[in-house]
Amino acid sequence: MLAVFELFGGLVLILIVLTYLYFTRRGKFVVWAELLDSLPFEGDERVLDMGCGRGAVLGMVAKLVPRGRAVGLDLWRSQDQSGNSPEAAWRNLDLEGVRNRCELQTGDMGAMPFPDCAFDLVVSSLAIHNIKSSQGRLQAIDEAVRVLRPGGRLLIADLMRTKEYARRLRERGMEEIVERRLDWRFWCGTLGMAGLVTATKPGNPERSL
Repeated sequence: MLAVFELFGGLVLILIVLTYLYFTRRGKFVVWAELLDSLPFEGDERVLDMGCGRGAVLGMVAKLVPRGRAVGLDLWRSQDQSGNSPEAAWRNLDLEGVRNRCELQTGDMGAMPFPDCAFDLVVSSLAIHNIKSSQGRLQAIDEAVRVLRPGGRLLIADLMRTKEYARRLRERGMEEIVERRLDWRFWCGTLGMAGLVTATKPGNPERSL
């Protein structure tokens, strides 16, 4: 009986390790590809990736805006993501063949260096939770709302704080707010499944995304 339990425990551990490796290498990017593919891009949008890290999501969205602009913002701290640097991001963007339509900026998500209503879409993947204070995280949400144009879309995938983000978005008058758990492909080890918040900025847009 003990041998059976040990075997079962070993198999569970192997499954956990394999699932986590899939998440880090492929799973979360498959989910992001599905999320982006669900949006009606026209190809000339301006998109912001808050906390873009090494540029994986930024590269994916840049492929969808051949006549637009994909902007990545980060503080490039290694404690937030290993190997995090502008150089690493540019290498990945070069590999995807999208450098000419991308821009990287160093900056704080809580005080972004962009004008109001500058972007058609704002995305963020596993980044905002790295801000330690609740006030700082809420300020980042406020900034995301500020830089979105009327009719613009917001997509945030993150750990543990998505209900907090959804409440703030309601307070800021955003519409079509949906908060849900992502599936096993976005499993973050001991931190559990990531969540997703989506919302639309109200107004009278000429078009909506």
